[in-house]
Amino acid sequence: MPSKNPEAIQSAVVTGIFDGDTVVLDTGAEVRMTGIQAPKLPLGRKGFRAGPLAQEAKKALATLSHNKRVRLEYAGRRHDRWGRLLAHVHAGDSWLQRAMLLQELARVYTFPDNRKHAAALYAAERTARAARCGIWALDWYRILTPTDAEHRPGTFQLVEGTPKNIAIVRGRAYLNYGEDWKTDFTVSIAPRQMKLFRAAGVDILSMRNQRVRVRGWLIRRNGPMIIVMHPE
Repeated sequence: MPSKNPEAIQSAVVTGIFDGDTVVLDTGAEVRMTGIQAPKLPLGRKGFRAGPLAQEAKKALATLSHNKRVRLEYAGRRHDRWGRLLAHVHAGDSWLQRAMLLQELARVYTFPDNRKHAAALYAAERTARAARCGIWALDWYRILTPTDAEHRPGTFQLVEGTPKNIAIVRGRAYLNYGEDWKTDFTVSIAPRQMKLFRAAGVDILSMRNQRVRVRGWLIRRNGPMIIVMHPE
């Protein structure tokens, strides 16, 4: 899909709010605020149920940004496949991604080609999670155990546990969190992504019998699985 703004713009006024992480500018551009994911709204998608606190997240982002001039900061790829701008958004002194995290209405959600501010975003998320308010007060957004992951296919989740076994097969890493890889929770890292881990000095094999937290979309491949795309 062609971009509505082939040349990434630097500043504009927010005139609309889609949800807790996507805004519309007076130029007509849609901006997906990279680095976070707020609870999602259906937005016309059949069979899609709104995430808990999705309306609250939309209202919070509207309070922070509606009818305000914002500055767009690009820290990686500038457009997604739908033509939306991918940017960090600043309204005056407020960095909107950080503000949504601190209001306990978003989680960190980074990509291999858009990771510049990951450390600062994770710091804000840790602060918010410690307060146990907003999304962090709800069971739906809590950090799952590997056993819990079985019941959340098709959703973006945080999962934490201790890998029982780690193997690298033809360059792909598998972290198996149970005794039976065919049914238990597994993390997979493709060879291309393994290069990012090595570049960051992360030794996958050293994680055996250590507590490891991952985040991503839960799929079913034998048992529940998250395909991890980068070290953050």
